[in-house]
Amino acid sequence: MKSPSRLSSLSLASAIVVLTSSGFAQTAPAAAPAANPYKILATTQIPAAGGIDYVAADSVNRRVYSASGSVVSVFDLDTYKLVGSLPNASGHGVALDPDNHTGLVSGTNAVFFNTQTLQPIKTVSARGADGYLFDPFTHHFFILSHGAPNLQVFDSKDGSVVGTVDQIGKDGSNAAVEQGATDGQGNLYFDVEDQGCIAVVDAKTLKVTAEYDLGPKGAGNAGLAIDAKNHILFAMCRGAGGRGAPAGGANSSGPTCVILSATDGKIITTLPLAGGSDGAVFDPNTMEAFSSSGGGSGTLSIIKENSPTDFVLEDTVTTKSGAKCCTLDTKTDHIIVHTLEAAPRPAAPADSSAAPAPAAASASAAPAMASGSAPAAAPAMAAGSAPAASTDQRGGGRRGGGNRGPQLLDVIFVGK
Repeated sequence: MKSPSRLSSLSLASAIVVLTSSGFAQTAPAAAPAANPYKILATTQIPAAGGIDYVAADSVNRRVYSASGSVVSVFDLDTYKLVGSLPNASGHGVALDPDNHTGLVSGTNAVFFNTQTLQPIKTVSARGADGYLFDPFTHHFFILSHGAPNLQVFDSKDGSVVGTVDQIGKDGSNAAVEQGATDGQGNLYFDVEDQGCIAVVDAKTLKVTAEYDLGPKGAGNAGLAIDAKNHILFAMCRGAGGRGAPAGGANSSGPTCVILSATDGKIITTLPLAGGSDGAVFDPNTMEAFSSSGGGSGTLSIIKENSPTDFVLEDTVTTKSGAKCCTLDTKTDHIIVHTLEAAPRPAAPADSSAAPAPAAASASAAPAMASGSAPAAAPAMAAGSAPAASTDQRGGGRRGGGNRGPQLLDVIFVGK
């Protein structure tokens, strides 16, 4: 990947736009309208450096991290403003240990860094890196992959290699591992996206202890959240359009949340989602699970846990196209998603000497752009005020890249 120019938190300050919005919430038909519905509270916008995937919040230290191209941008969870950046750190997202003040950028050359100073400490190899998980029980970072090794494990205190987990799929096969979740008591759970199941891993021994099949509606499971207190998993599945889904027939379905016991894998119920999920979180303060989808105009499906056996689709919030991954601020109960959009076209220079062209003779005018397409040129900016667009077209479902033209990163805060 071509490395973008160095991103400076100070020089970018003038380029940041924080937009407040009343948002738009669609009431889910399965539940009564909420008296105080979720909505978009604010959107922070900065020039983008390249493709994006995951977004991660550190609720303790009041930061949220968004990896774009080869730059990790860091925002304040209370002011929504950009407060710093970690350059030369390409990856899908950032695993965070709030106690040890460390982070690991999930990339092939994974950057282990100090979250207080935003200074790199070391770089470690993480072949095939995609998703990630921090386990507070062992203080280990887990890098997830769609190939062998399925899990790569690092000590979050010093970045040293702990071990790997291979063949996490059914019948001891390697598989496409997406999101993971921890109960904080030594049990880890991982979406096996191409096999419609959840692998259970012992956090200490790094051995697979169980496989939970998600049934006919569990294809393409890419989001996973846990109610650790009640031992309940929320598997957010893409359904018929997801990886490993059957080609039609009775077993095909739309986007679905499969709710199951984390103890024995027994399916409790299923609920429809507004869009194909690529991320999920559970808020123990509100007893709600959230599933983010970047399809269409972008949606955030909200599932209310009334009891360990009673669940309802409570609300659906329209976010923004491409906002496919989410994270949770447990202090404010805000959900954060991020996406990319095309940078605006620069204004054409005025030419008072030229007569206006007739409306019919507009062949030289630029054609109308499809929604979300990239402009032909970037707006003019002060030197050093923005990261250069990366040429990286990153895989694993990432959105954006240098070939799309100049773009903007939107970090969207959703709450009540």
